[in-house]
Amino acid sequence: MRRARRTATVTELVYQPDQLPWDAPGKRHYDVAFPLDSSWGYSLVPVTVINGTMKAGSKTTTPGVAVFGGTHGNEWEGQIAAKRLCRDLDPDQIRGRVILVPQLSASACSANTRLSPLDNVNMNRAFPGNPRGSVSYRIAHFVKSTVFPQVRIVVDLHSGGMEGGFALCASIHRVPNAAQYEEMVLAAKLFQTPFVFVYSSDMASGLLTDEAERDAKIAIGGEFGFGESVNRRGVRHAYEGVKNLLRHYGHLSEPVQQIDASRTTEPQLVSAAELDAYIPAPYDGIWEPAIDLGDRVSESSVIGYLHDFSDYTNGPHEIRARRPGVVIMMHGPARCARGVTLYVVAREGLE
Repeated sequence: MRRARRTATVTELVYQPDQLPWDAPGKRHYDVAFPLDSSWGYSLVPVTVINGTMKAGSKTTTPGVAVFGGTHGNEWEGQIAAKRLCRDLDPDQIRGRVILVPQLSASACSANTRLSPLDNVNMNRAFPGNPRGSVSYRIAHFVKSTVFPQVRIVVDLHSGGMEGGFALCASIHRVPNAAQYEEMVLAAKLFQTPFVFVYSSDMASGLLTDEAERDAKIAIGGEFGFGESVNRRGVRHAYEGVKNLLRHYGHLSEPVQQIDASRTTEPQLVSAAELDAYIPAPYDGIWEPAIDLGDRVSESSVIGYLHDFSDYTNGPHEIRARRPGVVIMMHGPARCARGVTLYVVAREGLE
């Protein structure tokens, strides 16, 4: 049997990130070089830029969309979805500008780790970046200062990695600008996940989407799997969700598509915007869930059990819900340490 021949792809090396040729027509693939801190060499970040050649129709302007995968290296659904978009999007069928970065923290992706092994930095805590910082901070600065000005819509595709499991959801923050927030809700619903999760900005600083929001972007995140695996439903919602954004905003001329034909209801908005919804483990132990992600619970429902194997004579410690709602996140690995988030119950609607 003859193997199908692979079509050669020309990738251009860009040594100065601020000199990337954003206006070149058609689809161009680049490796953007960031010098390493401890040796002669580079961290190469893949960037695909599409400047559509399709003539303007009824919508004469498009906002520009940037899509990021691999902000955390061990979260694969977003990387795969963004990579497929790099291949599949045809500039002759696109209006306006689309920027795709399938592996933002390329070194973390190569290592299958949450943090970059080059500087031990979490890329999703590195924003707004620093042009004189270590490599992760310089990449974040490139995104903030060079990529964000090219677009109005910013998408950061995540999954739980080994941190925790999430019910399939697109995600947003609660922002003070009402018009910006309403548009973010609308854009998040285009991913057609079972839930749109409004989560707290107070759990961490330096998030990519936080920085995009400060720049008045329509910033969408999402959790499309967990466990360092590849969730096929998550990949589908991430890939088709981005295409729905392109359809909605006029970059593609076709109408918004139904992603999951088996679902007849629109995504449910759930909210855990305050820190008291993120419940920490009271001590080290082994976590045994009692329910499934996406389940609805009442106050005092048993979420799971924490086992202490240093004492075989006592039963497990029951972990109970502190409020009613939807279990949107639970700790993933069996072993958990004191202080890590065991679960999040999101209220239905807005808090």
